[in-house]
Parts: sequence; structure tokens; C-alpha cells
Amino acid sequence: MFNFEITAFCNNTSARTGIFETPHGSVQTPRFMPVGTLGTVKGITSRQLEETTASMILSNTFHLHLQPGENIVKQSGGIHKFMNWNKPILTDSGGYQVFSLASLNKISDSGVEFKNPRDGSLIFLDPEKVMDIQIDLGSDIVMAFDHCPPSTANENEIETSLNRTNLWLERCVNKKLNSNQALFGIVQGGKYPHLREISAKFVSSFDLPGIAVGGVSVGESIDLIHDVIKFVPTFLPVNKPRYLMGIGSLSEIALAVSKGFDLFDCVIPTRLGRHGTAFYNDERWNLRNARFRNDFDPIDKTCSCETCKHYSRAYLHHLIKNDELLGLTLISLHNISHLLRFTNSISQAIKDNCFTIDFAPWKRSSIAHHTW
Repeated sequence: MFNFEITAFCNNTSARTGIFETPHGSVQTPRFMPVGTLGTVKGITSRQLEETTASMILSNTFHLHLQPGENIVKQSGGIHKFMNWNKPILTDSGGYQVFSLASLNKISDSGVEFKNPRDGSLIFLDPEKVMDIQIDLGSDIVMAFDHCPPSTANENEIETSLNRTNLWLERCVNKKLNSNQALFGIVQGGKYPHLREISAKFVSSFDLPGIAVGGVSVGESIDLIHDVIKFVPTFLPVNKPRYLMGIGSLSEIALAVSKGFDLFDCVIPTRLGRHGTAFYNDERWNLRNARFRNDFDPIDKTCSCETCKHYSRAYLHHLIKNDELLGLTLISLHNISHLLRFTNSISQAIKDNCFTIDFAPWKRSSIAHHTW
């Protein structure tokens, strides 16, 4: 049910294309996955999202547990029916919230006690509870509960968190999921290569349907992110989908694909869209700027998304300046389409044997015969 077939290998790098089968359809890789933390990609309907060519999205176990609660989602028929999305869904376990809500939690080997950011009540999550929540949500891909430490943690702290992540993974593996769900383990280890190696080998030993690499984009330098991207795949099985968590910039995606990663996610497209920032090639344009007031071109003439087909920069500038909700929807739609176009173009370049580590489709000469 969760077969991963590699369909093409790159001659110049470790990049590959593949097809990952799930109960709700197949995912062509490499692929960017939009983030819908609360069962919604902010400001965008499921129908609009389908038109971006998105094939798998993310939701978040921790936040859905707080509101509306997994029981409500289960009663509705599961997360797919609840949010009217009939394609694959991956649910993050809440491990990132161990990092992002550090001031509101207490961590032990047993689990994590959170102070509910909504009402201050105490919530305790352990691996078994996190698995139970994801079982009730009914997602296709279930993420193991992990301890994601900050970039400022020292080596001893990272090692402690890694041992805890390994312990929690064993407990997650021992929890029986629904037959139509697959568990992904998560590689941690911070900036320390020997800890990353230990983690990658440990997670790989369980022969799970896929493996994620976490603990990047948590405050470390871009060079350290690149080090992790380059180093970890050496210790991961070739025949499993590899998911690099929290990456959404073109250069990092291109580098990660060149090292054999297949799946990516990030909140950047909608977060920036909500603030009036649009992607153009490898740039970010603030459409609030006065220079767009009389600019009647689309964001990108080469983009076929709904926004670029029907709306001008001047109109988007007008919407954003007046805090109109349609503005955030249209710019977010474009930003998501932009990253999906990018991963689609990489996939085609791999198949055509013209992908390199310096792949930059925003520089037209790099793939003159491809559409980007």
C-alpha cells in the first residue's frame, strides 16, 4: 500500500524521481507539500489547492488535538472528509511544538507536559497518546513523536534529546496503527555528525515505509543546514522516501534533491503570502511597495496559477494595502504554485538528465528547453 518506486536516477547527483503510493493516491517525487496545520492551508479552499497540483499536504497533531479535538475529526469520518481533501495527508507528531513551545512545556523520557497556549490548562503527550491521536485523525502518514531541540543546545543536551527520540520511536513502532496508515521515523542529532549518523542508522533499522530528517531550520546557520542535508542521506536506505522537514527555499530544495531527498514542507508560502510577499524566481517581492501601484503585469507571466492568469500586481497591491482577505489568498496560491512548479521542473530535469547541483531554473539558460 505504501510502495515507493524510484522511476529515474540522475547521472550527475544522487537525485531521483519516484512514485510513493498511499491509500489516497500516489505522490510524484520530488515534491513540495503545503502545510495545513489546523486542517486548512490558510485562506485556500481544497478545490483551489488541487489546482496548484499539490498532491500531499500536512496537518499538525498537537494543534488539532487542542481544537477541534481528534474525537470530532473521527466522528466526521476522518481528517480527509473533515477538510474535504481526498489526497494524501501527513500529520506531524507535535515534536516541533516541543521546540517552538519550549517556554510552555516540561520534557521527560515519559513524555511532554504542555501548558495549553489557548487556555493555560495542562496537557500531557507521550508517544502512545500521539499515536492514538493520529489514528483517530486518520492521516495516511503518521509521524513518530520526537524531541526537537533548539540549535543553541550543546552536545550533551543534543545527545540526551536523541536518546529520548530513539526511546520514543520504539514506543511508536510498538503502537498498532490502522492498516491504511504508515509510520515515518525522524532523524535528529542537531549539528553533530556522529549523532546524526547514530540517529539515521537507528531509524533505518526499523524498516519503516519512510524516513524524515528533522531538527533543521530551528535557528542554525544556513551552512549547518547544508551540512545536515549533505551528510545524513549517506546513512539512509535508498529504497525509502526521504522527507526533509521544514525546508521551503529554492536553493535548499535543489541541494536536498541533489543529495537524494524526496519530500519537503514549509509554512513560508502562506506565511509570507499573508503579509503581502510573493515569490518571483528566487526573489521575494513585497507587494505593499509603492512601485506596484501602477504595475498591471501579473506576478509572473510564465506562471499559470489562478492568481497570475487573472490578477495584476496593481490589484494585489490594492488588496494588501487595504487588508483584504482575498489578497492573502491570491498571493498564497501563487507562492504554493511557485514551489510546486519548482519541484516539478526538477523532476523533469532529472528525467532528461540535465539536473545538476547548481540547478537554478529561475536562470533561464540552465534549462533552456524546460518550462519554468
